[in-house]
Amino acid sequence: MKERSDAITYRDAGVDIDAAERAMERIRQLARRTFTDRVLTDIGSFGALFRADFAEMREPILVASVDGIGTKLKVAFMTGIHHTVGYDLVSHCVNDILVQGARPLFFMDYIALGKMDPATVAEIVDGLARGCREAGCALIGGETAEMPGFYAPGEYDVAGFIVGIVDRAHLIDGRTIAPGDVLLGLKSLGLHTNGFSLARKLLFETAGYGVDTHVEELGCTVGEELLKPHRNYLTVVSGLLESGKIKGLVHITGGGFEGNIPRILPAGCAVEIELGSWPVPPIFELLQRLGRLERREMFRTFNMGIGMILIVAREEMPAVKQHFATQGEETYTIGRVVERGASTVTFISP
Repeated sequence: MKERSDAITYRDAGVDIDAAERAMERIRQLARRTFTDRVLTDIGSFGALFRADFAEMREPILVASVDGIGTKLKVAFMTGIHHTVGYDLVSHCVNDILVQGARPLFFMDYIALGKMDPATVAEIVDGLARGCREAGCALIGGETAEMPGFYAPGEYDVAGFIVGIVDRAHLIDGRTIAPGDVLLGLKSLGLHTNGFSLARKLLFETAGYGVDTHVEELGCTVGEELLKPHRNYLTVVSGLLESGKIKGLVHITGGGFEGNIPRILPAGCAVEIELGSWPVPPIFELLQRLGRLERREMFRTFNMGIGMILIVAREEMPAVKQHFATQGEETYTIGRVVERGASTVTFISP
């Protein structure tokens, strides 16, 4: 075996520490814009410190969630657009704790990639920071891992961890849901972050589209449609969280209607969804046509244009709808709670 005259470095093995340090400096700048007076450490510490202050709560409960973006990342790789997926991740995590009435405190991320590209990492973190600022939570830390040979060139993965807080008196857990209650839907902006494996197969393989293909039915390119952001519903729902008017909240993510609504229903309650009670965005109609998909497959894979559902008592419905109307947010009465042995979701025609 021939010996090398020069020393082998970590960079020779594919890990560029200098590039990582450049990326870290940009991350610090972006993250600092989300800091509140509760953040006690800068980005780069071994552990992030956050000063908890629950003086205004009688029985504070921490609510935590972790998630990823899934194969929507493939569209980011195809388009070279990386500043939206971080925002998607924060919004998804915020919504996941919002359904229990929690407001976010802080967020942490994990970015893994085969080769450190400071510009790409900066774009991802820019989206993370933008989502955190919108949600009023601090991006207090995370991990950026360079793993040569593990990811394909130009590809990466991103995951996020969020912690929020709710006073137990205002916890939303679905226990008071009863037959006769009404389901109100808030619109999505598109696929959000779910169903992308099927959507990519239908659009890129079945239809033969590229990300730059303009589809008249969509009014934009395929890439623009698929990268539409995952909505953060905290802003529009916030004013109702302590009102006692919300019996249940459902984030329509992976599993669609059938996979998510039953998660909050008490025993003896089921839900009937009225088809045609809200406008379904063109992307879903296109996907259904391309794949000749059955209705049930559509509703358990995609959000079908409804990203968040509120369950409220019928007598509270006018006040709740007025709350959203004052914010310019349209709501749709999409169904009702019925008495039934199993916590099922049934779709009915008007």
